[in-house]
Amino acid sequence: MRARAPLSAAVLASCLAAAAPALAGTAPPPATPLATPLATPLATPLATPLASGHGHRVPRAVDARHHPVTSSDGERGVLAPAVPSYARESPTTADLVRRELAPGVTWTRWDRLDARGPNRAYLLTVDTRRPGVSLDVATSGRVRETATVKDLVDRTHAVAGVNGDFYDIGDTGAPLGVARDRSSGLLNARRSGWNSAFYLTRDGQPEMGTLALRAHVAQHPDLTITNLNSAFVQPGGIGVYTPRWGRTAGYRVTDGQRRHVRMVVVRGGRVRASQTRLTRDRPIDGTVLIGRGAGARALRALTVGSRATLGWSLPQHPAMALSGSRFLVKDGLVNVVDDRMMAPRTAVGIDRDTGEVLILAVDGRQRDSRGLTMVELANLMVDLGADDALNLDGGGSTTMVVRRPGARSRVVNSPSDGFQRRVANALEVRYAAPR
Repeated sequence: MRARAPLSAAVLASCLAAAAPALAGTAPPPATPLATPLATPLATPLATPLASGHGHRVPRAVDARHHPVTSSDGERGVLAPAVPSYARESPTTADLVRRELAPGVTWTRWDRLDARGPNRAYLLTVDTRRPGVSLDVATSGRVRETATVKDLVDRTHAVAGVNGDFYDIGDTGAPLGVARDRSSGLLNARRSGWNSAFYLTRDGQPEMGTLALRAHVAQHPDLTITNLNSAFVQPGGIGVYTPRWGRTAGYRVTDGQRRHVRMVVVRGGRVRASQTRLTRDRPIDGTVLIGRGAGARALRALTVGSRATLGWSLPQHPAMALSGSRFLVKDGLVNVVDDRMMAPRTAVGIDRDTGEVLILAVDGRQRDSRGLTMVELANLMVDLGADDALNLDGGGSTTMVVRRPGARSRVVNSPSDGFQRRVANALEVRYAAPR
């Protein structure tokens, strides 16, 4: 545990000192208000080598659909200059801007410079213990529908939000891991893999942990269900798809596998159909089970007309949950090793000293913001006060949206694609004044 400044900013101490007169009430230097776009335009992407030594882009990963490393698009990032870690120990910070979005919700932006180059960072500090403040997963209403972070935030009139989980970009559009929102319940989950998650307990406490799908067919307890509304069914497994998924995706959920697959339709507690052909672009009426390989063979036990009662849940029974690719920080210790690939990043962390949730976005792939490696991202979260932190989707997905009181929501960072990417879900901050 670490004591830290109220701004969650040991890392921002020097910048706060410079900004002290403004924060104390003296007229600050001109700052672009959140009601209008930032004065700095979208910077030139790092499409070519830079004289400063940022290097070339790294080719797209072969297995990007199942195991994206940096971003859902599979692009790994830019090789970081070979600068010794000791030469990066004392970055300078400048141009701090801080705004209260709601009681218990603060937005901060600052510039950071070290021997590897510049970065621009954006932080939401959220006190979930404050009356009226809450966190939730924002979606378009269907698991496989995508939308911009701004559109997702605007649907619920949230005060802020960032992009969420990695997702099956350019294919089903579905998130890769776990999502549970407060109103709809469990939306998607996996029994294994991609279930490192940030969540809120039933009494509202922020937590980090592994949330593995627990699902069953009561009449066939030997069936192993591996996926719920997932982008793909695990090889040899069984996936469950509900109306919340959206329209059926055919063989896209079996990675194109057409042999040794089976689809079973359950409606009203009974099996209504069992077939070896998967349907596409059809609404789901009831519940659909899809098996691959051994899973397909196991589904033969569900004969047409037989009873089938399905159930699913998550351990800990969280109020909300959202997964990411991996834990950056666990119990105050850095949990990642990649210090080579720089990219735009999004992360969420918990400061257990204050109980605050820290939501960070860092621009990248641009001349005025190079992006961070995973190690740099983890170190920055620790510097900000996080005892535990989770990596969310990055790259062109990294987007932060805020809404000041009485104003429209605005994208406050500089997405590296030059425009907002449509994403599967978002982590949003809500505020409703207590009555």
